[in-house]
Amino acid sequence: MTDAKPVVGVIGLGYVGLPLLLAFREAGCAVIGIDNDETKISRLAAGRSYLSHLPDERVAILCDGQAALSTDPGILVGASDIIIAVPTPLTDVMTPDLSFVEATARAVGQHLQPDQLVSLESTTYPGTTREVVQPLLEEASGLTAGEDFFLAFSPERVDPGDDDHDITRIPKIVAGLGPADRDRAVALYALITPETVPVASPETAEMAKLLENIYRAVNIALVNELKMLADRMDLDIWEVIAAAATKPFGFQAFWPGPGLGGHCLPIDPFYLDWIARTRYGFETRFVELAGKINTGMPAWVVEKTAAALREDGRDLSGAAILIVGVAYKKDISDTRESPGLALMDLCRAAGAARVDYHDPFVPTLPPTRAYPEFTGLNAVALTPETVAGYDAVIIAADHTALDYALLAEHASLVVDTRNAMRGLSPARARIVRA
Repeated sequence: MTDAKPVVGVIGLGYVGLPLLLAFREAGCAVIGIDNDETKISRLAAGRSYLSHLPDERVAILCDGQAALSTDPGILVGASDIIIAVPTPLTDVMTPDLSFVEATARAVGQHLQPDQLVSLESTTYPGTTREVVQPLLEEASGLTAGEDFFLAFSPERVDPGDDDHDITRIPKIVAGLGPADRDRAVALYALITPETVPVASPETAEMAKLLENIYRAVNIALVNELKMLADRMDLDIWEVIAAAATKPFGFQAFWPGPGLGGHCLPIDPFYLDWIARTRYGFETRFVELAGKINTGMPAWVVEKTAAALREDGRDLSGAAILIVGVAYKKDISDTRESPGLALMDLCRAAGAARVDYHDPFVPTLPPTRAYPEFTGLNAVALTPETVAGYDAVIIAADHTALDYALLAEHASLVVDTRNAMRGLSPARARIVRA
């Protein structure tokens, strides 16, 4: 790279790619944004955001004449650096689905130019950059990685809605096929991050990303399991954790919930589990157990709801249920792998006569791979009249703006999976923590 600012292309303008595109544009780079969703491209071209935590005012910078937005990867010939930030989901049998990465690598390869950098950010198993992306790029382009073009892996570190940990404030792990690839990627990411962390190989960086997420998944599984035990012991697990967290060393607080959501935690551990089993004959027992506990939490919440209804002389079969919060966590609109959607599905399967949802960030449910039947469902208003019409309200995401006092006053039963009702004195509602 010369002293001139690079032209940065980003493929996949979702929760990872769009913040990256904005960060490089705000750093003074001309940018190229590619996404196969024409609606996203149209909204960005009009200066409008589609992510609740990124306001229109910030997205408007893409309308200043220094950003090209398209569904056509052919315009990437004008980029000096190309970042791939596409999804890496699971198949129906819980194995890695690299179809988005593979298709993108082929498309990039068809337009790849000498001296361009390609950096993969999608979370994946160790070996993907070298064994999957490199040969696809080389085959499609006729160029050789490490000689004609640069290839790197730099895992995303994005926490949607967390303003304290915007990507421009987080150190960036960077690896390349060789020292020259690594140095080229370090120079690029140094433009937007406070610190780059070079590591020995793409496999090291790929493994580091999985470790970050598996660390969280395992610890959340631990407190979820202890929550179920504490429930039997008639103990308040949130008070237990808060008390333990006063220890100034050797303890980090993780909080229970109705299950894991988002793209990373419910999915990434299975990438490591798969490669460990299929290639190395290794059983990742902690990872497997954590996955079982976390994926089982929605069913446990529904059983707690059914038990609470029976105590009130009612039954989940035939009941009207309101799920409050279908985003996977508070104060964002991201419904990927949301436990709220799993709760809706399980309540329906248990025979609930009506299952609705309220979420101020999700007025209409977007398409999802797991629950296509929910696509287009609209949120109900959270009013005294609507709340009083449900047999049970399940809090799945504790958005700050929700009126919890209204629930306490007008609901008959609140099943609280987030400890959101703490400190409230219910005027009418019976509150069950789950």
